[in-house]
Amino acid sequence: MEFRSDPRRRRVAGPCGPGGAGGGVDRISGLPDDLLLHVLARLRCARAAAHASLLSRRWRGLWRYLPELTFREIAPGALDAALAQVARTELPLSLLDIDVPPGHRLSPARVASLLRAAARAAPAELSFVVWGLPEDRPTAVEVPRFHRATSVKFAMWNLAITLPDEAEGGGFPVAEKLSIDGCIFDFGALISRCPRLRLLQARCIDGIGTITVHSPTIESLDVDGVSLRGVDIVAPLLKKFTLMGSYTRRDLSVSFSAPMVQDVHWSAHFSTWWVLTGSMWGLCRFSLCLEEGAYRLHLRIEAQDFWLTGDVNLKQKIAQFPCFSVLKLSLVTCGHIYGATALNVLEVCTDIKRLTLVIYDLKVRKPCMQNCRCDQPYNWRNQNISLAALEEVEIEGFEGAEHEVDLLKLILKCAPMLKAMTVTLSDEVSPCISGCEEICRVLKACPSLKWSVYSLH
Repeated sequence: MEFRSDPRRRRVAGPCGPGGAGGGVDRISGLPDDLLLHVLARLRCARAAAHASLLSRRWRGLWRYLPELTFREIAPGALDAALAQVARTELPLSLLDIDVPPGHRLSPARVASLLRAAARAAPAELSFVVWGLPEDRPTAVEVPRFHRATSVKFAMWNLAITLPDEAEGGGFPVAEKLSIDGCIFDFGALISRCPRLRLLQARCIDGIGTITVHSPTIESLDVDGVSLRGVDIVAPLLKKFTLMGSYTRRDLSVSFSAPMVQDVHWSAHFSTWWVLTGSMWGLCRFSLCLEEGAYRLHLRIEAQDFWLTGDVNLKQKIAQFPCFSVLKLSLVTCGHIYGATALNVLEVCTDIKRLTLVIYDLKVRKPCMQNCRCDQPYNWRNQNISLAALEEVEIEGFEGAEHEVDLLKLILKCAPMLKAMTVTLSDEVSPCISGCEEICRVLKACPSLKWSVYSLH
């Protein structure tokens, strides 16, 4: 729509009287304070509300009594001055939203000063976004007590959060929701100061060590971090648990007690492989999820052409996880024999009901040498393990090699309750090869088994 002036139109109001820009009647400024605050609240910006004082002296300073204050794209000096004017007397502050632009890097002392000013405002909901100095290591900032805050969000980059001594009354006594991005903090110490916490979200967290959460109230925990060392969770009301991270140590410890949990998504990769004891195979990634009331574990294990040194006892590591009934084992074989490694995993997963075995045979390296250590121990074909609960098996990427047929026979022998098996051949294999025929012959020998063999050709 286009607006134009029309000389034929008459002026319907005279010049503004005293108090207005033109000296006429300022009808808006004559409204009660609560209505003026309602108008200013529609601006959704404390700076814009403060600029309204240019319209009339009647508006001057009124922004300080808004129930919600948002400060964005404001220089630190102006922000200090604005927070110093915030008065909380009759009208409580429901929201304080502070977002310092990343172009303004603040020292720990300046950040601490802003936090103290925010605490004096006593908001019911706090969002605090700042950027620390670009130093090599994050510097600690002490967070004061926010006695009214039920929801708190900290995005404090290149900084670390600490709390004052408990005797000094630091913490968040009524906080139910806590979100932390970018800064380092002690999980255990922080949660102990949040007696009503129900939801905790932590993103882009580096160097946090062990995630320690002992809370009788927490219901949702969502963490994304790196350089993790362990998980120690005791949460009787926890319903949702999400953890994504990387691990740099082989001595990862896991303690997980959450009897009410309904939704679990836990995935991790290792910058330093968990090398299986006495082998050339290493665990590089795992994920654990809870779906339809059943835990599902996914392990990705890769082979190397050189002998790795490691002492990871897979049985001890897996025993730390909640009991799972579904296992997906992804093996990156690089042309190596993998039966012994698969058996090593299966013998510590004896309670599974469903198994998915996915073979990735990367052809970018030289073929497996004769008498290669990948086939150790050599007697794995004659071993016997208990897979009494196993009912369904899916195998993807089979090429019909002799050692693969041997593994197939071993699984059939050790799983007396097996009901169904599906084998999908590698896309590089023709169904006419003798190995495929041998697979079908072995499966036909099990009359009670429902089986299928698929070819991508």
